Amino acid sequence: MPGRVLVACEFSGIVRDAFIAKGHDAVSCDLLPSERPGPHIQAPIEQVLHHWDSSQWDLLIAHPPCTYLAVSGASWMASRPQETADALAFVQLLLNAPVARIALENPISIISSRIRKPDQIIQPWMFGHGETKATCLWLKNLPKLVPTDVVDGREARVHRMSPGPDRWKERSRTLPGIAAAMAEQWGALLEGEPDAV
Repeated sequence: MPGRVLVACEFSGIVRDAFIAKGHDAVSCDLLPSERPGPHIQAPIEQVLHHWDSSQWDLLIAHPPCTYLAVSGASWMASRPQETADALAFVQLLLNAPVARIALENPISIISSRIRKPDQIIQPWMFGHGETKATCLWLKNLPKLVPTDVVDGREARVHRMSPGPDRWKERSRTLPGIAAAMAEQWGALLEGEPDAV
């Protein structure tokens, strides 16, 4: 049976659509509208988790904004302690969501020292994209992702992007190979659960 998947903090629809392609009932949620047509809730994820029946979700995949979390921004983070505290509280809210299976994704960040170390660190080149971008996964009742297509190439494309108003959007997108691995591997777990509809 297909599972019900909520993809939090996703405007691109990439992860949502990967799960839909595997037959799951997937919905993305973000403050921004979805860039692709598909099931999307344009609202704060806190509202969705608190005002909807969270038990209806079999899997939560969350991509919280990394602005005040990523180690790459540590030099100016110290001047914004409240923003950093709020970002960490948001991560904790997502990790504590009343959903049986949770994956939270972020770059190398202070989540590791302030909340807990990630369960896994993956790279795009492990999933068919010849580039580097260390991505941490904090997992609840989920196995580590198994690489699906290890390729050559170690270009730091994300770090070399030109400055601009949409740079943050380009940096935050999940690459299709990683999304497909999530849908294939974690989606298979949901199919065996009797309460997944």
